[in-house]
Amino acid sequence: MPLPPELSTIFQKKNKSYKMVLVLAMLEVWERTRQKLLSMDQVAQQFLDYYRYRESNNQPTDSPPANKRDNWADLSLAQTKALLNTPIEALSEILSKKDQGQVITFHEHIWGMGEDVLNSLKNYANEELEGYNSKLQVSISLQAPFEQIMSTYLEAKSGPFTNHTLGQLVRNTIPNELKQLPYINDSIRIQGSVGMGNWATVPWIALMDKRITETTQHGVYIVYLFAEDMSAVYLTLNQGVTKPLKEKGRKEGYAYLQQKTEELQSLLDLDGFMTDDQIKLAAGGLGRDYQVSTIAYKGYERGSVLSDAQLHADLERLITTYSQFVEIYESDTNMTVAAAHEGESPLINWNVSEQIEHIKSFISSRGFIYPDGLIENFYLSLKTKPFVILAGVSGTGKTKLVKLFAESIGATVANGQYTLIPVRPDWSDASDLLGYKDLSGVYRPGRLAEVLCEAARPENQHKPYFVCLDEMNLARVEHYFSDLLSVLETQEWHEEHIITSPLISSASLTNDDDRARYGELSVPDNVYFIGTVNMDETTHPFSKKVLDRANTIEFNDIRLDQFPRRRSEEGLSTEPSVVSNAFLRSDYLQLVEVFEEFEVLIQDVTARLVNINQILEAVHAHVGFRIRDTVCFYMIYNEREGLLNSDQAFDCQVLQKILPRLQGSNRALKRVLLQLLHLCTGARLSIERHIEDASELYKETQSRIDEGKAKYPQSAQKLAFMLRRLEEDGFTSYWLS
Repeated sequence: MPLPPELSTIFQKKNKSYKMVLVLAMLEVWERTRQKLLSMDQVAQQFLDYYRYRESNNQPTDSPPANKRDNWADLSLAQTKALLNTPIEALSEILSKKDQGQVITFHEHIWGMGEDVLNSLKNYANEELEGYNSKLQVSISLQAPFEQIMSTYLEAKSGPFTNHTLGQLVRNTIPNELKQLPYINDSIRIQGSVGMGNWATVPWIALMDKRITETTQHGVYIVYLFAEDMSAVYLTLNQGVTKPLKEKGRKEGYAYLQQKTEELQSLLDLDGFMTDDQIKLAAGGLGRDYQVSTIAYKGYERGSVLSDAQLHADLERLITTYSQFVEIYESDTNMTVAAAHEGESPLINWNVSEQIEHIKSFISSRGFIYPDGLIENFYLSLKTKPFVILAGVSGTGKTKLVKLFAESIGATVANGQYTLIPVRPDWSDASDLLGYKDLSGVYRPGRLAEVLCEAARPENQHKPYFVCLDEMNLARVEHYFSDLLSVLETQEWHEEHIITSPLISSASLTNDDDRARYGELSVPDNVYFIGTVNMDETTHPFSKKVLDRANTIEFNDIRLDQFPRRRSEEGLSTEPSVVSNAFLRSDYLQLVEVFEEFEVLIQDVTARLVNINQILEAVHAHVGFRIRDTVCFYMIYNEREGLLNSDQAFDCQVLQKILPRLQGSNRALKRVLLQLLHLCTGARLSIERHIEDASELYKETQSRIDEGKAKYPQSAQKLAFMLRRLEEDGFTSYWLS
């Protein structure tokens, strides 16, 4: 059976052997265990055994990373697991880690393709590896031609330039041989030069990924640079100087290149390479150009150039780093900070799970501790929709969470990316947020309008902006926030950005300056609204219009005996890690955009919601397509990033999207609560018996949760509490604490 086109397309882009061996290792562990959730230890051991076997039998095989060990026999299981992070990230379209990295699995849509496709995938991996390993037998020497160039170039410069054998060696022979290397993919263009019409001061051989540049005049690329005095050759990760210096002038161009160099050094893994400005290539102005533009380098002196094995290991290592940079560039050009702004911190390239761990560590370093899974849930909720409600009793750290989360990724009060807006009880329309026209016709903007204007500026579109509406339900949300709620539902893609309908029409403004600044003002896709609410009798309830459009996260898990961790504690991150807006922005707006890729998951989630809807219909609280899509998106982001297990994630969605809709005092509601409790605990409940007396259910449910037997423990706990309130007070609501 041939491999499905969607899989073969993925692997055509992922031709490094580590990725194919990882897939093969996963399939072999699956064949032994027949479990979809695969032990990371077992997969890593299978991966390591593959290379150890080939190495011990003198079969051609990749070497371990140069900075790890010299051979596979000396590589530990822990080092192997760390090594697998790169191929796992590269294959994130089809697989992910779960349970804090202890488990690895294919995405549900891969398992859903059936055993025949998995067998085809195994055959495909074996065939690809056979072809890959056969290329490793190709013997290409870099040491000999490099020594030849350095020992003969100065003498050649005193003779004629045209048709010289060194020109043929640098322009054709070496590039053609480099193209045969198994770690050089088809997107790499290789070009060598000894000058154009005259001998170059510094000859070079460049490797450029055509997806980002095909010229050494600008962009980032790998290049071998030979020193002017031929004392050494340098393997470098570099950037073109011609275009920046031409457009900006030498002074500003140098400043631009230096800033970009520093940012890329912080962004990329350059272990084993020098990152200072001491590269010695030329005595004149050209030498300064190279010092400024070089991101990382490694030098080889004439007469003592390292072995071919080490030269290849160094080049392969740098190719891997370069490929990571290209993937970042392709996914979000803002991540490369191609036009960085003065005073901004460098963006850091972490995957989502690593970024979440940093956020949790940053928050802990500030003395705040939140329940397990809360930060992951908060992130997924923001990613799903840019409006989240944090609910709970006063003093549980709701407002602080928003501020600390924002600060952990570089959004602060000082840079204008975090804004706290206290809600007043007398708010009755949107004028306090968006502004109003005074008697003279001049527009007086509200605080939110100012934030939206700033976030919409072109230079700020890659930055996330947080608006915290503190004590949001002191006034009726439907009165002052309804315009925002309606506009958020008009989101649609416009090229690479999400746009909404305008909040303020130009036609409503009479002043030219006002029209220029505030006319057609909409909600940019880099603005996130978080409302904090206290759950007590002094506040206003939410309508279903509000609840349908937000994830409501409850804060009632109060543990007073938890104390702050010491700032000096090893591994605690105290500095923010600036991220692009792509970290938080929704990737999908309509289910059709992602249905084909995640069809199995979407159908599973929908089936669960259908069961719940059948229960909710009795009290006319069943959900519609908007909530169905929102829950699916939440589950898809979670599946893609491997943050929570499937039941944990769905538990959050039941608690946040279903239960806030329930309140009342009649027997019909009690029956619904009992049926939902039965579903969430997985325990057999006598609905008819407990309709009359459910007083014991709270303790029974808590006991089942403590024993780890409840399928959806958070929702079960909340349902048991709501039932107890109904028993004792004759009325219940999600919003009663």
